[in-house]
Amino acid sequence: MRRRLFALAVGAGFSFALAQAAPSWAADAPAPAPPAATNGAALQPEALQALQRMSDYLNTLKTFQITTRTSLDLVTTDGQLVQVNGGATYKVRRPDGFVIDVRSDVKNRTFVYDGKQFTVYAPELGYYATVSAPPTIRETLDKIYTKFGLALPLEDLFRWGDATDTGDEVLDAGFRVGPSTIEGVATDHYAFREGHIDWQIWIQQGPQPLPRKVVIIDRADPAAPAYTAVLDWTLSPTFAADTFAFRPTTGAKPVRLTLAQ
Repeated sequence: MRRRLFALAVGAGFSFALAQAAPSWAADAPAPAPPAATNGAALQPEALQALQRMSDYLNTLKTFQITTRTSLDLVTTDGQLVQVNGGATYKVRRPDGFVIDVRSDVKNRTFVYDGKQFTVYAPELGYYATVSAPPTIRETLDKIYTKFGLALPLEDLFRWGDATDTGDEVLDAGFRVGPSTIEGVATDHYAFREGHIDWQIWIQQGPQPLPRKVVIIDRADPAAPAYTAVLDWTLSPTFAADTFAFRPTTGAKPVRLTLAQ
């Protein structure tokens, strides 16, 4: 789905001075069965047009809030799948602010960007790390990934809405599966293949083509672990001026963010 969507789902690569745990997420209902037969080499124009329409619409949103329920399959050393659950809340102000609270069975993290600084906070451990950041979300995402190997959960939500971001050229296949209802919302279901990654997206029908569900499967692993996210949207919310300012809790200690190897 763009550069790092599956990578961020299975291993957001950063560490604090103490423990480092596997990331996790939470699912709703399982995805419907795929069609009986498709041309694996086909990249249907309709599927690309749906992604472009969604991207164009996301680019019009200046503020939004998302609640996700997600699941991630972790693979044990003997190849057994273990599903871990969680979710996240996103508060976003374009072009220069976000707060992402991630809660899961395995760990909790908060990511804060205010246009000048980026902070990652582990509330249960009582540690946080703050680094200077560029003036836009897009530049900040690039910097923290390049310098620290840190990809945020579902960061393609930001990149899809960025008209300067491309990535369709890496798609090997894509097609429309058909109509589907996600939590009472009418959507169109699309499936794509990108190298060893199969991913699906459910896009809301009508004048607000929002992504409502995402499923990502790693075919390089014989266990084929999957990541699923169901998204609930609030459009054009009003945020208080200090929403994107990080304030550590009493007793929280600053640490250095580990550089990418």
